[in-house]
Amino acid sequence: MDSAPLFDEPRADAVDSQIIGFILDGAITVHEEDSEVIKQHEIRFVPLHPEPDQAHSAALLLREAEGIREVIKTSLQCLAVTYDLRRIDLRTIEDTLIESGLHLDNGLLSKLKRALIHYMEETQRANLVDDHEIKATRDVFINRYGKLPHGCRDKRPKHWREYL
Repeated sequence: MDSAPLFDEPRADAVDSQIIGFILDGAITVHEEDSEVIKQHEIRFVPLHPEPDQAHSAALLLREAEGIREVIKTSLQCLAVTYDLRRIDLRTIEDTLIESGLHLDNGLLSKLKRALIHYMEETQRANLVDDHEIKATRDVFINRYGKLPHGCRDKRPKHWREYL
């Protein structure tokens, strides 16, 4: 018998393009001048829900939110949202929709995509903070720590501390 492989070996370039497509699928940037802070994502909903047109309800809810630039209903269970990362992130948008009673798609691939996007946006928002603000905040905590009584202070006179 001729032993032929049951599955074709995936080519390295095909796998790389699939991975890149997976990473970039949910994080499409728009507008060249604000390409780092203007994000566009698809939000998918479960099809089995008492309200069949969840995307329409979500679009009505999100149109008035601060930081949302554009909301497009692409299907009954899919919504395309464009927003300013400086004002709002995907996690906040999703939490708002969940609190409103809408059910997001919780398939494994959807959860992985959302977790990756949440991590990237959290990191990007942290990097957007001005260095001056960080230094000022750090100095406040350093000064406060220096004034608090704690175990790092030795109440003995200096010549007694250096005796041993």
